[in-house]
Amino acid sequence: MAQSLYLWFPGNAAEALAFYRDTFGGELELHTYAEFGRADGPPDAVAHGTLSGPVSLYGCDAGGDEDAVVMTGISVALLGAANAETSRRWFAALSEGGRVIDPLQRRPWGAHDGQVRDRYGVRWLVGFED
Repeated sequence: MAQSLYLWFPGNAAEALAFYRDTFGGELELHTYAEFGRADGPPDAVAHGTLSGPVSLYGCDAGGDEDAVVMTGISVALLGAANAETSRRWFAALSEGGRVIDPLQRRPWGAHDGQVRDRYGVRWLVGFED
């Protein structure tokens, strides 16, 4: 069974998930609270979003700031998920408006990797083998 990441955003899930679709490619499907007949969130907020593609993940608008994305001591690992060109493109896109923690670079053991915290607070570890 495949595992996927589920991210809770502080009211900007549609924007964030569209950014990830633009970064990674794939198909994005968004559903609002109103569409699901739910009253536990704003009617036009994202109750459930799905990105299916080379990088698959789920997301929604959090019930409040306390539920929104906070990542400490954890990163999403995209190690070997794509070739060198694609990995470099992903790293550059994730860096826009974010913060490079460790530049994407060749390591002594021969692989390339780097870390970035994107504009939505998600920390990514991107890497590839030559």
